[in-house]
Amino acid sequence: MKFTILLLLSCFLLTFSAFAQNLYSVKGSVADTASGSKLSNTSISVLNAKDSTLVSFTRANTTGAFTLPNLKKGKLILLVTYPGYADYVERFTLDSAKSTRDFGRLSMILKAKLLADVIVKSSRAAMKMKGDTTEFDAKAFKVQPNAKVEDLLKQFPGIQVDKDGKITAQGQTVTKVLVDGEEFFGDDPTLVTKNLRADMVDKVQLYDKASDQAAFTGIDDGKKAKTLNIQLKADKKNGYFGKLDGGVGTDGYYSGQALYNKFKAKEKFSAYAIVANTGKTGLGWQDSQKYGGSNLEVTDDGGLMFTGSGGEDAIEGWSGQYGGQGIPLARTGGVHYDSKFNKDKESINANYKIGSLEVNGTNNTLSQNNLPTGTINTDANQKYDNYIFRQKLDATYQVKLDTTSNLKIMTDGTLKNSKTNNSNVTKSTRGDGSALNDNNSNTTNNSNNQIFNASAFYTKKFKKKGRTISVLISESYNEGDSKGFLKSDANFYDDKGKLDSTQHIDQYKTNKTKSNIITSNITYTEPLSKASSLIFNYSIGVDNGTSDRKSFNPSSPGNYNVLVDSLSNNFKLNQLSNQVGAFYNFKKKKITVNFGTKVTAVNFNQVDEATNYEFKRNFVNWNPQVRFQYRPSQQKYFGLSYRGSPTQPTIDQIQPVAVNNDPLLIVIGNQALKPSFQNSFNLNYNSYKVLSGMSFYVYGNYSYTSNPIVSNQVTNSAGKSTIQYINLDTKQPSSFYLDASVGRKIGHTDLNIGLNGNVSGNNSYNLSNSALNFTKSNTYTGGIQAYEYIQKKFDFNVFFGPNYTVSGSSLQPNINSNGRGFSARGSFTIYLPGKFQLASDADYLYKAKTQTFNSDFHRTLVNASLSKTFLKEDNLKFTLAGNDLLDQNKGFDRSVNNNYITQNTYTTIRRYFMFSVTWDFNSMGGPAVKK
Repeated sequence: MKFTILLLLSCFLLTFSAFAQNLYSVKGSVADTASGSKLSNTSISVLNAKDSTLVSFTRANTTGAFTLPNLKKGKLILLVTYPGYADYVERFTLDSAKSTRDFGRLSMILKAKLLADVIVKSSRAAMKMKGDTTEFDAKAFKVQPNAKVEDLLKQFPGIQVDKDGKITAQGQTVTKVLVDGEEFFGDDPTLVTKNLRADMVDKVQLYDKASDQAAFTGIDDGKKAKTLNIQLKADKKNGYFGKLDGGVGTDGYYSGQALYNKFKAKEKFSAYAIVANTGKTGLGWQDSQKYGGSNLEVTDDGGLMFTGSGGEDAIEGWSGQYGGQGIPLARTGGVHYDSKFNKDKESINANYKIGSLEVNGTNNTLSQNNLPTGTINTDANQKYDNYIFRQKLDATYQVKLDTTSNLKIMTDGTLKNSKTNNSNVTKSTRGDGSALNDNNSNTTNNSNNQIFNASAFYTKKFKKKGRTISVLISESYNEGDSKGFLKSDANFYDDKGKLDSTQHIDQYKTNKTKSNIITSNITYTEPLSKASSLIFNYSIGVDNGTSDRKSFNPSSPGNYNVLVDSLSNNFKLNQLSNQVGAFYNFKKKKITVNFGTKVTAVNFNQVDEATNYEFKRNFVNWNPQVRFQYRPSQQKYFGLSYRGSPTQPTIDQIQPVAVNNDPLLIVIGNQALKPSFQNSFNLNYNSYKVLSGMSFYVYGNYSYTSNPIVSNQVTNSAGKSTIQYINLDTKQPSSFYLDASVGRKIGHTDLNIGLNGNVSGNNSYNLSNSALNFTKSNTYTGGIQAYEYIQKKFDFNVFFGPNYTVSGSSLQPNINSNGRGFSARGSFTIYLPGKFQLASDADYLYKAKTQTFNSDFHRTLVNASLSKTFLKEDNLKFTLAGNDLLDQNKGFDRSVNNNYITQNTYTTIRRYFMFSVTWDFNSMGGPAVKK
């Protein structure tokens, strides 16, 4: 028995000894380089060299000595930090050669004395992940004096800002920019990024902003917006700042801007005014795209979408879009105010904006329509003169009713008027070059819209942790009234090119629409444990709308009173939707999982007021969803999600009336349309290494659609087409997008290098003259980016890369629009003696010729400026600038849509020179003001 015990004890000791031999330790001491004094309580960390994760931690004792035992072999990093001293970083390896690594005496250098004797630059965590939020530390990035938030964003890994201020983050467009979590001028993000000072920023957070109800319950409702939240420094919330900017240029160009901001603790007041014809619309890259106000929709799970006037149709009105096409003249201004009061129990956020935008110019569109029997080539020229005027007021009030309940009330109203005048000349030929048809047309329109939205959101948390209830009630009202004229003269030719027939149209058109949508939703959450819960919801929605569309022929010149029945319709729409949903949510430490579904029953009733014909239909929608999130460390994030959602046909696709706003392309409705169903998968991965400054992200999306709604286009021998939308239950169109980027700093320099690549594809179907057409298009893009900022010396940013597009259709397999391309852009600023600054930016675009378009396209845009700053803070600047120095700014675009291949060229702002004066005034700082 004793022998057995001794044998077991010996085996244990041998095992322990063998195990102990696999453990290692490090030791050393810390002292000041100059004085030699011991630095007690110094922070000592050992990190994994592979991913910078923490392996072990301790603090130096009173003599400055430290020991870290029980370490495993491998490649590690020693990080030593002490307040006021430069961080000490050393890479080392623990292996079988020695069980203890003695670093000896480590000498720390005061930051104040750190000039050329740098051991390693201070390793600030420039980026970290908090759940699905990426947070950037502004102090880790250098900017020039008087720089704006936009200049700061350009340095963030994974974020790009184009020349118009459009922000792309991790492959997706940023649609909202908040300041301290609050809306700032509502739907105009560039008023923040182009005007807020970079030196006021503490941190910037990037995340997908969910709706209020989704944020409260944790259940995705599909309403997400890629968002940047600008967090201000505590000492930059008191004072005022702003900018006055004015410039006069050649060829009648001018620009003027005034911006004033006053912050006082928890109050913010801002006002701005802009007048310019240089493309500086003052509307921002998002707001300018929806200046006409967005069309209304029923809830994401509800019934049919009801759109009123304000679309892109020449008769229906102009939406107010400006994306670089045409010559713009913008006059716009606004006021913003937000405040927290009553011990932060109440807050208000209000915005008022007023403005007008005029855009005029020309377009030339070359298109090829690939039919089963051949091709039709069309050359279309358009001259346009568009105008829109808008006023918008919005306000948000929030109140904490007690410690467990909150109420949020939101309201906004918009008044807008748009006027358009478009002249079009089109010529179409057959594939052999013989004339098919030509058309001269002119459309004018005057459209008015009134839009009102209001909502109330109540939340309540019960005593039991995790048990909540929330109620959301909302109303949306949209009324549109448009009037316009269509005049058209078309000629049609036989197969020998001889005139066969003509068509003359002279019509007066009106379109009046109303839509009122009221919805309510109640959501209840019940905790099952500390980590899991169930969520239930019920909602009901009512949508009442009317559409009165009429066309009149003249009984005598100028007297339009003969109703065209085939082009007129007056109907009303009533919808009732009931929805129930159930979800399971699990959240614990590094993992979050939720899944569930919503089911919606929709009762649809459409009545033709002219004939009293009533069309009823009932259908059921369901919205399954699954989301998984994993955060292995503070610098890594992985997310995977699935969402299924129905896509409802629009009223324009259903209504039983023909629309001849384009006499050669008639659209007719299809009352038998059914909803399609889209399955969408998303993947997101982010990682960041603190010490090396390396960032990596991947974003991917794949979706396919069942029972898709596709176009059925019939083109006759004269080249006139009729489009009707149908369900295609035998095919499933799909699309995908994958974007990846990696970047890092080079050594101990300020040079940053990044690689980016993305691939996107789209597989779509349509019917052309009853023949099924399959269109496939894939685009491959790669690029290299480099940038460096040396304060008060220079900065530069450069990107270049190739791209290749592969596309074709099944109807004409021998015809494709495959083509390669190349793009490059760059900018630099050099700070010269005497407070001079030389700056330039360039943009190069190349598109190779294709089978359809037999010429290459080259465009090189170069802008440059010479500035001189004055005053102590360099906040007064005189600038002489040149726009498009090579005079090559030609508008250009190529696209593929179903069996159409299109190339578009358009009017743009060309070369001009401008002298401008800019004054940045700033009086920020001081202690926080207590209220």
